[in-house]
Formats: sequence, structure tokens, C-alpha cells
Amino acid sequence: MVLLPIAANLRRGRLQAMIARVAQYDDVQEAVRFIRSKTTVTPQVGVVLGSGLGAFAARVANPLKIPYRDIPQFPTSSVAGHAGELIIGKVGTATAAIMSGRVHYYEGYPMERVTFPVRVLAALGVTKLVVTNAAGAVNPTYTPGDFMVIVDHLNLTGANPLCGPNDERFGPRFPDMSSTYWMGGREAWHQAARAVNVALHEGVYCGLAGPSYETPAEIRMLQRLGADAVGMSTVAETIVAAHAGLKVAGLSVITNRAAGLSTQPLSHEEVKEVGTRVQGPLCDLLAEMVGRLG
Repeated sequence: MVLLPIAANLRRGRLQAMIARVAQYDDVQEAVRFIRSKTTVTPQVGVVLGSGLGAFAARVANPLKIPYRDIPQFPTSSVAGHAGELIIGKVGTATAAIMSGRVHYYEGYPMERVTFPVRVLAALGVTKLVVTNAAGAVNPTYTPGDFMVIVDHLNLTGANPLCGPNDERFGPRFPDMSSTYWMGGREAWHQAARAVNVALHEGVYCGLAGPSYETPAEIRMLQRLGADAVGMSTVAETIVAAHAGLKVAGLSVITNRAAGLSTQPLSHEEVKEVGTRVQGPLCDLLAEMVGRLG
């Protein structure tokens, strides 16, 4: 007899999840209609800017700036260093949609809200997505201010944005993740870096839930698992981008040494300070990269 209410609750939970996923599709379309009411431009390239990396927005020609709070259903960030604007304009020859700031799982948003902006970018017509983040160095040879092209990731957030009923209008039930970080994008990063005289690493990014920084023991674990950099974003967005069939090119800005690799206490202020220090070469690199993708 006890099993009957449990089964009923499970069925109710699945129904609620299905309704939520259908509602998300409608929410995406509502956001897209609002954005298209402001511009006739169809962006080719999407860019997600991480903590303290918003200076790149100044490189956009003839920008249309839309605050996230004005876009229906769009989540807004509560984290310092995230401006909270969607910027549409030209970067070189490319038409781009730039997310100046993102929301995070640790802010209390469920994964479908964290990844909502990526679904909106895909629905707007974006086919290539550049994801950036501020990350801690797990690889002991990396130093703050270095740049790392993401070649793969570890999802250790404890969640996946595709859990629940699948809406085929977004993508397939079981998307392939074997070449998530597009080889053409990795090559384009290196071409762009040579053009602006910037050095690049290549490595594996590990996404954790946060908001606490990692312990030294956790960093030793991540080193054994093959991670080179660690942060609290990017992975869920990349999974949803792969689900939507977007080509993803990822870059980590190394803003600190991870726990146990430095005597310095970890702080968000250091992340923002290093992001400000490298914003010149970073903006040059991003502008060259996005222009090439267009």
C-alpha cells in the first residue's frame, strides 16, 4: 500500500518535469521574439564572457545592448564582474551576440535556467559558440594570466542540464560528447593567438558546483583525473550547446593557482584583478577569434 503514493508521486514528478520542459521551449521563443523586436540582425557567433572578462564588449561595433532584466524569462546574475547585458553587433566581419556575464548553478538557479541563454542564442541563429571563463590552475606549470584552450571537460557539478524529459525541438535524447570542443575552433584559437602574439596552453577544464573554492585534497584528486584548470561554470552551457548542435570553442583565463599550489588565500577579488590585468591581450585574442569564426 505504501508503494502506491510513491508511484503516484513519481508520475506526478515526471509530468511536472515534462510541463517545465515544454514551458522552457515557449519561454525561449518569447525571449527570441523580444530580441528580434529590437534588431533584424541574425548573429552567427555567440560569445559567453566569464568573471571579470566583460571588457571585450567594448570591441563590438555598432552594438545593441539589451539588459538581461529586460528580456522575458532571462536569468540575471548576482555575481560581481558580470555586467548582465546581451550585446549584438559586429566583431570584424562576424555578426556576434555577446553575453556579458552569466548566471551560475551556485546562485540557486536550476540547470535549465543556467543554460537558458544558450538555448536563446541557438534559437536566434547562432551556429558557433565561444565560451570563456576565469579558472584556477590545477596544472602546476600554469601561472595567473595564462590562457588555456579547452580541449575537453570533466562535469563534476553533480548535475546535468539535460536530465528530465527531452524536448526534441532542442536536440536529441542522447547527444554525443566525444568531440564537444570543435577541432576547427581549437585550430582557430591558435591561428588567432599567432596573429596577436599571445601564448596558449591546451588542457582539460573541470566544472564544479561551487561556490566554495576547492580544498587542496580535491585539487590533488583533479590532477589525478587529468584536469588542468577548474571553475564553476561553462560545462552545463557546453552540454546544452552540444545538444543544440552548436560548434563550441572554449577558453579559460587562468586567474589564480588552485588550493594547495600557492600560499595565497583564494578570493574572487584576485580573479577580477587578474582578469583586468590581462584584458588587453584577451580582448585582442577574442576579437581575432570571433572575426575568424564569422
